[in-house]
Amino acid sequence: MKRLTGLLLVAASFAVGTADAQKKYGPGASDSEIKIGQTMPYSGPASAYGTVGKASAAYFEKINSEGGINGRKITFLSLDDGYTPPKTVEQVRKLVEQEGVLLLFGTLGTPTNSAIHKYVNAKKVPHLFLNTGATKWNDPKNYPWTMGYNLSYQAESRIYAKYLLQTKPTAKIAILYQNDDYGKDYVKGLKDGLGEKAKSMIVAEASYEVAEPAIDSQIIKLQASGADTFFNVTTPKFAAQAIRKAHDLGWKPLHILNQVSSSVGAVLTPAGLDKSVGLITASSYKDPVDPQWKDDAGMKDYLAFMKKYFPSADVTDVFNAVGYSTAQCLVHTLKQSGEDLTRENVMNQARNIKELQLPMLLPGIKINTSPEDHSVLSQAQLARFDGKEWKLFGEVIGGK
Repeated sequence: MKRLTGLLLVAASFAVGTADAQKKYGPGASDSEIKIGQTMPYSGPASAYGTVGKASAAYFEKINSEGGINGRKITFLSLDDGYTPPKTVEQVRKLVEQEGVLLLFGTLGTPTNSAIHKYVNAKKVPHLFLNTGATKWNDPKNYPWTMGYNLSYQAESRIYAKYLLQTKPTAKIAILYQNDDYGKDYVKGLKDGLGEKAKSMIVAEASYEVAEPAIDSQIIKLQASGADTFFNVTTPKFAAQAIRKAHDLGWKPLHILNQVSSSVGAVLTPAGLDKSVGLITASSYKDPVDPQWKDDAGMKDYLAFMKKYFPSADVTDVFNAVGYSTAQCLVHTLKQSGEDLTRENVMNQARNIKELQLPMLLPGIKINTSPEDHSVLSQAQLARFDGKEWKLFGEVIGGK
């Protein structure tokens, strides 16, 4: 009997040893923890986006309260970079070299992510689900460790181009854009989408710098061009200014607003809801204030989550839905990684997401990635603001 017991103990010990051997960990991962890093503009000219990071943090809190991911709790380090590239570099170095995070998640902004793009790839740190739609994040050949999340700015612009060519082929278009990769990506996408007609349809362009206090002079210039269509490529602070100034000037073009500034709470309310009537944008998300989703299971879950884990937030602000959804996408990736929490495997799992439908994305929008395609969102639907909420119209459109 003693011999049998001894054999059982040896067998049990061997089984445990085999299970332990199957576990693989990179920096920031252990039997009890998964450490994740992020930079976010909690201050500065793009601080309206800060709620994205807070919503993600709240979702990770929910996951931890339910037992974590495969038994491991998430430690989420989200640091303020003020939307300033040098500060982003400083904070990311701290996260990678001092805190030893497993990965970077949801870092926000085109200029800020551009500043760390080469560094994180050289360090082979997963740079996942960036809150920016610059096209360059989908370059797996040269930057295999980076993957965006948002609908790419060029893809979004091509959706607007398709709409204009179908409904207003003689439009005279004026463009306001941020003078960086973010703004230029949108402009390129629109021109590519319009094709040969871009030369005749685009009658004026004006840019602004992030450090500028206001863009009134640019709006006056664009109005003077005689344009009857305004493509507003701005971050929230400047988007609100542009909407308000165009209205106050009595300029009433067809006003297309990029979706990164389409939040009712963070942009349209400060601009004036009455001054925002008629705006058109592209959306990949269900709008929390749209009554068509009142009985939707995904929306009910989202609103219950917000009430319990982020009660101080403005539920009309779609940026919270973005933070919630990107966090869900990361949790899916980490669950899919199983017991192999190395940087290499997490990145490999992010490259192999298939037919993922997140509850706050519009019906019909699915996430598919591959080693050759690092774009996460590639579809959207157009919406028009009626003074209270965005009203979807048309079909879900692909921007590729």
